[in-house]
Amino acid sequence: MSLDKVQALTFDVFGTVVDWRSSVARELAAVFAPRGEQRDWPALADRWRARYQPAMEAVRSGRRPWVKLDQLHRENLEQLLAELDLGGLDEAELDQLNRAWHRLDPWPDVVAGLARLRRRYILATLSNGNVALMVNLARHGGLPWDAILGAEVAQAYKPLPAAYLRTADYLGLPPAACMMVAAHNDDLVVAGALGFRTAFVARPQEHGPGQTKDRSADHAFDVVANDFGDLAGQLGC
Repeated sequence: MSLDKVQALTFDVFGTVVDWRSSVARELAAVFAPRGEQRDWPALADRWRARYQPAMEAVRSGRRPWVKLDQLHRENLEQLLAELDLGGLDEAELDQLNRAWHRLDPWPDVVAGLARLRRRYILATLSNGNVALMVNLARHGGLPWDAILGAEVAQAYKPLPAAYLRTADYLGLPPAACMMVAAHNDDLVVAGALGFRTAFVARPQEHGPGQTKDRSADHAFDVVANDFGDLAGQLGC
């Protein structure tokens, strides 16, 4: 099927664009290692991230009103530190550590790949991250977005349909003129069912060397790419 009608690429960010695991592990070590703590920092990053979906589900289900991801990350951090008996941080230090999610490094292929893709397409985030978080990630990593959209703007966390459909609407485009780019099969399945075109980009190290899920495309997406350079090539950029 032709992709000629695609005008915008909308991107999942955590895992697809940025390497959250290594970045968060580095930030945890920077805070606690000087205090004499020796832990498996990537494993702690995994445990912090594991609270992500359950926290958003409380909002998606209506059990609590809308709150942005920064607040959910902070609540999850405080719970995790209490469980691990990692204390001693004051308010400023807790805030700085929580903002580790604002300083995630992009995968090595991302910046050059996005620059190529932007020659032909509108580039927008379609992430569960809040606007300030996405802006700071862009400035930290040199990510050339045309628009910061997604959950906070739509007031809906993925995979609720509103997160995708309102993003397309803000771009003034029908879903069929947007291509969702993600390293997660489930994200793309939902987007595709809503009329988006779909591109899977493999990130087999997102969850570290033991990753089993999302190592490859499990469905017939429109494009399956090894990285953003490969995606740009397949899209004629």
